[in-house]
Amino acid sequence: MKGDADMKAARQAWRRLEPVHGMIYFVPEGRKRYAALGLNGRSGYFASRGAALGRASAELVIATFYNFHPDLVRKALPAAWDLATPEQVLAARYEAADEALRRAGIHELPELDTVLALARRAAEAACEHPQGRPLFAAHAALAWPDDPLLQLWHAQTLLREFRGDGHISTLVTEGIGPLDALVLHAASGEVPVDFLKLSRAWPEPEWAAAGERLRERGLLDGHTLSAEGKTLRQHIEARTDALALPAYSALGEEGCERLAELARPFGRAIVDAGLLTPA
Repeated sequence: MKGDADMKAARQAWRRLEPVHGMIYFVPEGRKRYAALGLNGRSGYFASRGAALGRASAELVIATFYNFHPDLVRKALPAAWDLATPEQVLAARYEAADEALRRAGIHELPELDTVLALARRAAEAACEHPQGRPLFAAHAALAWPDDPLLQLWHAQTLLREFRGDGHISTLVTEGIGPLDALVLHAASGEVPVDFLKLSRAWPEPEWAAAGERLRERGLLDGHTLSAEGKTLRQHIEARTDALALPAYSALGEEGCERLAELARPFGRAIVDAGLLTPA
């Protein structure tokens, strides 16, 4: 897989199945289980996603998660590890994923076995390329669950972090810092700016300064992307797609198209069950 058509097929396969993983950041099952460990609010998020790294420091999570305000992370870590071990947090995360996916009826979908086989093949191919992908590599070192439903969730988790690490390397290469990336994302209109400001916690003066910096670079026209900004974002997304190909090459273009088609009901079930609705 090398051409534009291959990258498009791989991206479609990832996007269609991504809700199976992404819902874990929104569902009440996660918040409930993290709270039972004493982890409330953002502590649950940073600890649960970072637990694969072990007793991760705030600085390690700041580096690997990339676009959260550092002070937000430091309020959660390393204090979270005084309340729960990484092993406990990981167990809670898998329990939450299992309960939420079952609430959506994912375990009853007829193509579960086929979707799992395709996603796992791609994830295992990604595991052959951990270099330069620290957050992915930490998750890749975790044991595969026994249950097929959780195997699917784990496979898509690996594919998400594999792609995410590649995306961060592209941002760094292009000189797009953490806040710059958020401002450009907001300027694209794909995500409400208020959601990004609230969830990433960058102060308004810093957000405004980043906007001015990007306007000086010619990447913003007011609060929207300039022509140059649109070109850069397209380049970043294309490069991210290319860096994700080592995983999806194992499926070939036909396999990616099949995964994308079979995964459609999975994403729809997640959305219909309200699993992607932010609290």
